[in-house]
Amino acid sequence: MYKRVKEATYLTAEKAWSYRAILRYFYIQHEKMREFLFPEEIMDYLKTDEAFSDYTMESLHQDLDALVKWGNLNARQEHGKSRTIEEFKKKRFRYQCTPYTVEFERMLVNLEGSGETFGGSLERTQFERLYQSLQKIESIASGKVKESNEECAQLWKDLTTYFRQINQNTSDYMAYLNSEEVEEQMQSEAFLVYKDQFTMYLREFIIALQGTALQIQDILTKLSTDQLNSFFHQVIEHEKRIFRFEEQSTEQSENDLSDTWKNIRAWFLGNEHGESEYNMLQERTSESIRRITRVVQRLGERHQHFRSRRKDYLHLAKWFDRLDDLDEAHQLSSVVFGVFHTRHFYIDDQATDDIYASVWDEPPMEHITKPAVRHYRERTKAGAVTSNKDKKEAMMQKHLEQRQHEQQLIEKYIHSNQIIVKDLPMVETHVRKILLSWLGKAMAKKNRVIKTEFGTQVRVDVGSNRVILQSEDGILEMPEVTFQFLEGA
Repeated sequence: MYKRVKEATYLTAEKAWSYRAILRYFYIQHEKMREFLFPEEIMDYLKTDEAFSDYTMESLHQDLDALVKWGNLNARQEHGKSRTIEEFKKKRFRYQCTPYTVEFERMLVNLEGSGETFGGSLERTQFERLYQSLQKIESIASGKVKESNEECAQLWKDLTTYFRQINQNTSDYMAYLNSEEVEEQMQSEAFLVYKDQFTMYLREFIIALQGTALQIQDILTKLSTDQLNSFFHQVIEHEKRIFRFEEQSTEQSENDLSDTWKNIRAWFLGNEHGESEYNMLQERTSESIRRITRVVQRLGERHQHFRSRRKDYLHLAKWFDRLDDLDEAHQLSSVVFGVFHTRHFYIDDQATDDIYASVWDEPPMEHITKPAVRHYRERTKAGAVTSNKDKKEAMMQKHLEQRQHEQQLIEKYIHSNQIIVKDLPMVETHVRKILLSWLGKAMAKKNRVIKTEFGTQVRVDVGSNRVILQSEDGILEMPEVTFQFLEGA
């Protein structure tokens, strides 16, 4: 594994432009299941490009010899009948690309397609498919179900494929979220249009992840490597049926399968070297949501900086001017400007992602300082699994009642299947927030049609005039908006 990879020389050689063009053609033909190519066919392909207008057959033979020397091509002499005297005098070769070349070109094609940004995604269905594969493997390993060697090998292939996709897609998407390009886009005003869609995508992934990952962890905890020996034996027996000239080591195959299983367990359960990647993924996704919340809050504060505070300061100055006692002035200053000498405390977690929440509404938090010594591990003890069915039902009932109350509040202001903002009287705070959330979702769509949380479709028409919306918590100046209910109002 530490040898020099001479097969990669063509990528950085002085004539890389011709070497890469030749090997790319070999790779394209390999994907079409054509293995052996003659120099004349390669020359015809190169001549279709203007960059090879002065390219000669002698230069092609020199390049082919160099690629054979580096191990990118295999040359085989053609022993058929010669068509010309020159072919009889010269040795006629046909060429085949090597496995290293195929993998290099396949990697380069993927890199050219992905561009300079990270790909990846947070797919919820992959965890469900991985769980289904684990269920089948558990049934076979425990002896409940008997399957053929071919079916066991296919199950193992599906399991490793889903795990590899989960690992690659999540790591690439997290790298994309932390990239400099995304950071710059988050600081722009255009990000406000996509914030709801972005946050919803991350939250739905967390909900699906929490629902499936616990079931996956339960199966991985039950199944040990010893219980899987019979299943691994069936997989190895099927691999032996694949005809190859190279000799296959049974012991090496067993070690590979065992190591792969340990990697899957470590990804979900962790090991002695650290916590699981599943916990880190969940934490980083939640941190991304909190980061979006902070960015939106900062963008809102940025608008406030450009607003003139001259009248506010003059009004405050009149307050202070009416006071004759210095102590009263200090008391007024503490209310208006707050405490000048404050202490800031670091907290491990944020109780809520709501940007409208106040510090006084959040519960107090505790921070546990861990000893700064090496090899420290927290003590753990087994705990009983408690059923929270009653609490869940109570919370669900409370949530449904709150939704029903909000729907009743909204229905009070619906007339002729529409809500006209300029005709509204003083509304409740919840109503104001719901109407603004509908407006924000509609601005992100071209047709301005959204589906509300109550299951109805609403078209939002935004006028050019400005109107005043009065609510219990203040007065809001906003565009003249009409909410037209398309069905079930």
